[in-house]
Amino acid sequence: MRITDSFVPEIEQEAAITRRLLERVPEEYFGWRPHPKSMTLGQLALHVAQTPGQVAEIASMETAEAPDFSHPPSAETRGQLLAEFEASVAQAKESLNRWDDATANGIWTITKDGNILMSLPRIAFVRSIGMNHLYHHRGQLSVYLRLLDVALPSIYGPSADESPFG
Repeated sequence: MRITDSFVPEIEQEAAITRRLLERVPEEYFGWRPHPKSMTLGQLALHVAQTPGQVAEIASMETAEAPDFSHPPSAETRGQLLAEFEASVAQAKESLNRWDDATANGIWTITKDGNILMSLPRIAFVRSIGMNHLYHHRGQLSVYLRLLDVALPSIYGPSADESPFG
């Protein structure tokens, strides 16, 4: 069994949860932010939607230059948001399915202006940024939605609005 074989089912399971959250993002609040230092709802939702594919894309390189995060793009419509998410998840699964163990364990490096920011096994980057970072932002997104009084789906168990147990 390849190292990445356990990641693909996790991506699929987590994608179902993330999709339920993204489906509830109200377009009329895409420009809303809970604090002046926060991303807008549209920016955060698009970041959540694009993270799996973007991480897979840069993790497939030997070395990557850190992107500029100072002006994140925003989703324009919920349809765009969901389409971006579906393409992103497909790209992540495709990339991981191509990797053998040597590729997954290969050292991957990210730089900024020629300086090494991080150098670690590719699969560790996928776990840290592709998965854990996504969960972090998905949690932020659920707080944004709660503040906007949007009913939250069940994530890992019942929310105050929905129970997976009936």
